[in-house]
Amino acid sequence: MIKLAQSFRRLAESTASHSGKPMAFLIAASIVVIWGATGPLFHYGDSWQLVINTGTTIVTFLMVFLIQNSQNRHTAALQIKLDELIRVTEASNGLLDLEDMDEEVLERVRENYRKLARQRQEKARRAIRGGGTAATAAEAEEARRHVEEIDRELDKCRAAHDAESAGKDAAPPSVTLSCALPAGRGAGD
Repeated sequence: MIKLAQSFRRLAESTASHSGKPMAFLIAASIVVIWGATGPLFHYGDSWQLVINTGTTIVTFLMVFLIQNSQNRHTAALQIKLDELIRVTEASNGLLDLEDMDEEVLERVRENYRKLARQRQEKARRAIRGGGTAATAAEAEEARRHVEEIDRELDKCRAAHDAESAGKDAAPPSVTLSCALPAGRGAGD
């Protein structure tokens, strides 16, 4: 079984790598041009159309699985690297399992970070113009509050997910709906 998985991994990597190159596109475009040029030879019949339809359907069907396998591995590796960076820096450890949150929660977290980015830009503008340190301290405090708000929301979502996983109804329905996590997912998935 391990040998089969390794063979599939190598095939998926090779396919994803080669299919993304210009030569692969040129080959595919050439096949379509040749197919189109043979239309008069086959009187544009049903069999002639069936060849390209069947061929492209089969290739597309198989490519989905190969490329998805490759993409899943790359995403998992990237996530592990990001988790390690968060773990060893002073970043918020609450972000370690953020990929398990639903889209609504992610959008709220993104919006909080957009606010932080706008505040940083404004701080930089004031510093360039010679702004005071009192404003900087207030901005730092507001940024800290935003990060705490994100952590509290993520904690609520985790609690709702844990309660849902344990079969409890401890979380209020509004929290459960907005923080629904995929069942059986952990930080390392």
